[in-house]
Amino acid sequence: MSGMLNRTGLAATVILICAGCLQARVTRIVVEHRESPAFGGQAFGKAGQYEVLSGHFFGEIDPKDPHNSIIMDIQFAPRNARGMVEYSATFALSKPIDMSKSNGVLYYSVSNRGRGAPVGSEDGRINLLSGWQGDLPQRSNAQTIVAPVARKSDGSPLTGPVLERLIDIPPNTTTVDLGTTPYVGLTYQRPLTLDTAKASLTRRTSQNAPAAAVPSGDWAFADCTAKPFPGTPDPGKLCVKGGFDPSSEYVLVFTAKDPLVLGIGFAATRDLNSFLRYGAKDDIGTPNPLAGQLKWAISRGDSQSGNFIRSYIHLGFNQDEGGRMVWDGANPHIAARQLALNFRFAVAGGYAAGYQPGSEGVLWWSDYQDRVRSRPTAGLLDRCRATNTCPKIFDTFGALEFWFLRESPDLVGTDAKSDIPLPPNVRRYFFPGTTHGGGRGGFSTAAPRPPNGCVLPANPNPESDTMRALTAALIEWVTKGTEPPPSRYPRLDQRQLAPATKAGIGFPDIPGAPLPEGLVNPVFDYDFGPDFNYNDQSGLITKQPPAVRHVLPTLVPKVDADGNDVGGVPSVLRQVPLGTYVGWNVTAAGFDKGKICTLNGGYLPFAKTKAERAASGDPRPSLEERYGSHKAYVDAVKAAADKAVAERFLLRADADRLVAEAAASDVLAERP
Repeated sequence: MSGMLNRTGLAATVILICAGCLQARVTRIVVEHRESPAFGGQAFGKAGQYEVLSGHFFGEIDPKDPHNSIIMDIQFAPRNARGMVEYSATFALSKPIDMSKSNGVLYYSVSNRGRGAPVGSEDGRINLLSGWQGDLPQRSNAQTIVAPVARKSDGSPLTGPVLERLIDIPPNTTTVDLGTTPYVGLTYQRPLTLDTAKASLTRRTSQNAPAAAVPSGDWAFADCTAKPFPGTPDPGKLCVKGGFDPSSEYVLVFTAKDPLVLGIGFAATRDLNSFLRYGAKDDIGTPNPLAGQLKWAISRGDSQSGNFIRSYIHLGFNQDEGGRMVWDGANPHIAARQLALNFRFAVAGGYAAGYQPGSEGVLWWSDYQDRVRSRPTAGLLDRCRATNTCPKIFDTFGALEFWFLRESPDLVGTDAKSDIPLPPNVRRYFFPGTTHGGGRGGFSTAAPRPPNGCVLPANPNPESDTMRALTAALIEWVTKGTEPPPSRYPRLDQRQLAPATKAGIGFPDIPGAPLPEGLVNPVFDYDFGPDFNYNDQSGLITKQPPAVRHVLPTLVPKVDADGNDVGGVPSVLRQVPLGTYVGWNVTAAGFDKGKICTLNGGYLPFAKTKAERAASGDPRPSLEERYGSHKAYVDAVKAAADKAVAERFLLRADADRLVAEAAASDVLAERP
């Protein structure tokens, strides 16, 4: 099956599909597997049973079209006989078998590093995910895309500097695979030459120690696992004479070749969603499996995938090539930055670690003049406002996003002097005292184990219950125009934000607990060179490692007497707390010992009794002093749950479940 689907050029108020109109970018869609019924035949409320369709879609884009010309290196990508740039990607969608039971909503989940699976939904939505990250290996269990390699017109390679930071290398390691740094995935970046004299490797033993060069004769692009140093030459591996020091940081900088046109992932996502929403069939007549069934489209992305949504909107991809809006609503969740996807040798899997781009671009929904970094006035919605294609947006995040993922500039800009107002189409909800994505929930006096490599117990404070209610609210806002709950997040004008110090936020003295001093991940103003488009986070990086021009002021939420964040939309567990839930944790060992433990929040349980509290000197009232009895605690949970339901921050079914969990818990329960 091959061919080209035709698009309409009509106004959004009249959607007709015709032959010979505008060329669609999805040229072929292939359903390779159909599971009907799916999910073991489970019925999902009134929507009934679901089926799952999966396969590949193929597309081509016009590099000269203004909708696509913003894609970095698209002019260097190979073209077919029609002058188009081709790509192929995977997709998976789930839909009610009986589409008369669908609510007409296409709910697109942006896959995170290729992960994700279709689900069933009681409200009858159609759930979709697809491949967009071109630097992932092609795997049968992942959503992937085949992106083209950019080369000069004469076939010679495009080159540029690339940096990889390596820490926490296991003891007795002689060889590491390039691209195995957690979350990053540099699967395609390979050196132009294996001559180490034309690259650099530095090492430092602590964050305060100077970096020392590793002599070029003491390391190699090679595999030393089977053959001693200098090993067997290998462009995808790094070998160090005598092995790596597990307590050190290594920074490798080399000249890479053959960049992938990764920004094509934005276009592929746009075109698949647009095809399923507006198209009838592909060029040879394969029907759109959702033709005529969709009224609205909404996207959701978490963390990296939420950053994808922010950049997708900012770069103008929510308008398809026919001028139509693609997503009516969008929810970037736990996402504070832009995605490092649309520049040469981009690293889409970054996570706000040292030297990684992400916070250089526009970070705020409204227009703001970034005077600190000498940038022009701009906002994430500039392009979609100009084309009237801005979606309704829910911006949701928790405490860890302030501490590690550099949330502060999104709210108060780079000078941290005043709140940046939200535009009318954006609502913002903050989840106080949560780890990245929220904890496991539950009502238990037993402290969870610390996350791997961290000091404090894992933070159990959940986000999922609140997110289910907010997802329903976003869908109602898009489909019915029902006004969502008012935004709730910490603000400077309400004195809810402060510098990340004990004194600044008012953190209490808890016996044996670490303090938040020096834990916040700083927001650096990196100098990546003059050819980098900082506002759009596009272009060329010519300086690696980057110089630091400034360290931007960073604010975090203040806390109450218990050390719990103020403001926002607290979970039921946070409203009836069993301890202090913090958006930070401390690294237990290794190069980052004593620093923030990346994407992990922490938990400091309350004492159970007054006597226990007094003996330790804990200033926080015990469970016994707070609640008195098990029944009183359950009553407090019920009151908090009912309040959240009334405010539309909790669904009734989830409220009933939480009350039942509290009743079955060990909180102040009498021992048999």
